[in-house]
Amino acid sequence: MLSDKLPKIWYGGDYNPEQWDDPDIWNEDIRMFKLAGIDVATLNVFSWAMIQPDETTYNFEFLDGMINRLYENGIYTCLATGTGAHPAWMAKKYPDVLRVDYHGRKRKFGGRHNSCPNSPTYRKFSALLAEKLAERYKDHPAIVVWHVSNEYGGYCYCERCEAAFREWLKKRYGTLENVNKAWNTRFWGHTFYDWDEIVAPNELSEEWNGNRTNFQGLSLDYRRFQSDSLLECYKLEYDAIKKHTPHLPVTTNLMGTYPELDYFAWAKHMDVVSWDNYPSLDTPVSFTAMTHDLMRGLKSGQPFMLMEQTPSQQNWQPYNALKRPGVMRLWSWQAVARGADTVMFFQLRRSIGACEKFHGAVIEHAGHEHTRVFREVAELGEELGKIGDRIPDARVEAKVAIVYDWENRWAINLSSGPSIALDYVKEVHKYYDALFRRNIQVDMIGTDEPLDNYDIVIAPVLYMVKPGYAAKLEAFVGRGGTFVTTFFSGIVDERDIVRTGGYPGELRRLLGIWAEEIDALPPDRKNRIVMTQPFGELAGEYECSLLFDLIHPEGAETIAVYGDDFYAGMPVVTVNRFGSGQAWYVASSPEPAFLEGFLYRLCADKNIRPLVKKAPEGVECSRRVKDGRGVLFLLNHNAEGREVELHEGRYTDLLNGGSVEGRTVVPGRGVRLLGEA
Repeated sequence: MLSDKLPKIWYGGDYNPEQWDDPDIWNEDIRMFKLAGIDVATLNVFSWAMIQPDETTYNFEFLDGMINRLYENGIYTCLATGTGAHPAWMAKKYPDVLRVDYHGRKRKFGGRHNSCPNSPTYRKFSALLAEKLAERYKDHPAIVVWHVSNEYGGYCYCERCEAAFREWLKKRYGTLENVNKAWNTRFWGHTFYDWDEIVAPNELSEEWNGNRTNFQGLSLDYRRFQSDSLLECYKLEYDAIKKHTPHLPVTTNLMGTYPELDYFAWAKHMDVVSWDNYPSLDTPVSFTAMTHDLMRGLKSGQPFMLMEQTPSQQNWQPYNALKRPGVMRLWSWQAVARGADTVMFFQLRRSIGACEKFHGAVIEHAGHEHTRVFREVAELGEELGKIGDRIPDARVEAKVAIVYDWENRWAINLSSGPSIALDYVKEVHKYYDALFRRNIQVDMIGTDEPLDNYDIVIAPVLYMVKPGYAAKLEAFVGRGGTFVTTFFSGIVDERDIVRTGGYPGELRRLLGIWAEEIDALPPDRKNRIVMTQPFGELAGEYECSLLFDLIHPEGAETIAVYGDDFYAGMPVVTVNRFGSGQAWYVASSPEPAFLEGFLYRLCADKNIRPLVKKAPEGVECSRRVKDGRGVLFLLNHNAEGREVELHEGRYTDLLNGGSVEGRTVVPGRGVRLLGEA
């Protein structure tokens, strides 16, 4: 439970009362918050300049009053540290706080995410502000969670970061000789003889277009370094807070599959994961589900906080479509179904100026409760209150895991070839989507996660194999597990140095194959997967595209072959019996129908059954368990109602109290929460 003070799914969001100087508006806000069932408000996200108008002055009176005002009305506070954007006076007096961008240009004051993570000024004043806040509010009963900064991200390429990068390299590698070896600097005569010769990789040195580089090892390490640098900033504030409030959870809001930070490394230093969910109108439902599962997986299945979502529309996407009636409720329950213990919005009252004035809010510019959005928010608030403590702390139970690795993603993005169309996240999603469509629960895990609780582990495009991971996979398969990986796997080590001796490198023994060549064709060029024999539902032919590994079995059995080109008849899908388990290799990117049938058969072989007997397309299923009692979530993303066939047993509808068994209809864009006896 996030807090014993509020034993339910928290409901609320970002509140910026400092943007109004009218007590009447604040009173109206609170009146409408109570109407909507809102019980948590996030305060102080961007109030640094207001709280600290100069180097030595701190004004907490406004924050005091607002926390008290909310608490007196039954609304708790998620208290942010306000350090997501430094004040203008700081940039003017201490220019070291300003970033240098990818193009080598020194920024001026403006925007947000605008602080150099290695600026002594930023680190000093951000940690000091966090400590002053923690010291002031350590005993305040309204505070239920701390929110450090906001949506960390962005890299800096200033001289101070360069110097810090060299120190980071000394700790990682010890000597310049080791650095030169790790980066293969004899290529193009790049050998370094002095630490000061190493510069940040940007458009002034080794990189171009944001993700192209001459030296992958250097660019990969700089991403690790920048992620670590921002994490150090977070940890300074975290430690300052914990000194005074060790009993309160501390978080910072993440951004799903955001590319620049290694969230598995960050999650180790967060008491609870929180994240901001902003899908587009055309974002696949399964992609949002996968991202929720990834956020849950950052801390080994621990429930997370949905910190932000919009009640209606974003302000920053190319086409800021409204959420259709029912969709806000549907997507909120989707988050809960996949592990969220909070439903929170950005924002509670819509701003009247600047870039977020057209971002959705619980209270629109109309300023009253007689809007569609408010009615939907209030209805959801009533439902969350009705559920009470049945769901918070409940876990998702999965026997299938998909491996997701930010460092592997960086390395693939930075690789010089084999295809500009290769997108790691999309390939991972293809495998997730195939299981999602069959209503099979999945955990998204990092490479550090133990594999003992899983029957099937899938690692799409495992290009980088870190030290010890091949042995970990061998042990998993050896004791009976099923492992699946794909083309362009086992290529390099953690330094992005190729494992010689034939692809897939360290995975060769486990997979029982070797890859001679890798063909890359434009997206419109396809090949065929031709089944050598039926495999579950699979028979006949299926399209494949993107990359095509030309592989030779070394003990593996061929399940399917290529149908075209000069490598027609060569294996494209193989399985290797290893110990008591199986290791599968899919040498190209198959069409969805193949992946659905393939993964469903693997699950059936492990007696992993779908959550329901039958669900039509567009109906999502998830299940959370608490104290041995499950809750089955049925979410219908179609505009019309759909019937779902359930497994044996009787359920109780947690929203209307009715008894359900056999079959049930889920209304269009509706949900059913079915509690198991």
